[in-house]
Amino acid sequence: MLIVATATAKEMKAAFAFAPDAPTVDHWETEEFELNGRKLLLTVTGVGLVNAAMATGRLVGRPGISGVLNLGIAGAYDTDEFPLASVTHVWREIWPEYGLLDENGFADPKGLGFSQGHIGGDPVWDRVKLNPVNDAETMNLSLPENSKRASSISLSSVTSTDDRAGWLKANYSADIENMEGFAMAFGVKQKGLPFLELRTVSNLVGSRFTDDWDLKGAFKNLGDATKHLFGA
Repeated sequence: MLIVATATAKEMKAAFAFAPDAPTVDHWETEEFELNGRKLLLTVTGVGLVNAAMATGRLVGRPGISGVLNLGIAGAYDTDEFPLASVTHVWREIWPEYGLLDENGFADPKGLGFSQGHIGGDPVWDRVKLNPVNDAETMNLSLPENSKRASSISLSSVTSTDDRAGWLKANYSADIENMEGFAMAFGVKQKGLPFLELRTVSNLVGSRFTDDWDLKGAFKNLGDATKHLFGA
């Protein structure tokens, strides 16, 4: 059984808009669903790293779980490179808030002297490297041809200023920003399961201007991308 997780009920609804028989899943709920003969466990984790971590820990220990697909929307640091409503698949998740914080706002992940754990015997400090192409194939999912490879940052608070957005991009070579991916990636890969995070771009990080947002397009393309993933 494949876990399909979103942070919000709205993202789940948008992802499966192509499947009229898909169940309605509310926040912190889980529903089983069969799509083209495949058994799925749909879950809405709730927003943020804590909710995502709790949901991951609760679900990946179930017998018969074959992998995890994390779907959602995200902000992009450069909408020339990652245009509004474009589709991304994540090759690296970063949690820039872990470590010893300096006066410039940079957290040294090794400053405390404790890693967060291990994946495959290697210590995890503030980032998890992913294998989206291989893991998608392992889970029998088809990445959309227009999906772009992205490095993602997971934060506990949304970036709302240009200066902060520029600082994060420059210091972490980040492409997109979300609030759950690192927690899910870390938990799933610790368990040794395949993991795929696919997100559509809803906004320019740091901007509150209407022209820098396209939620409608991001939700529509999330549904199109999910349909393609499952060959529906």
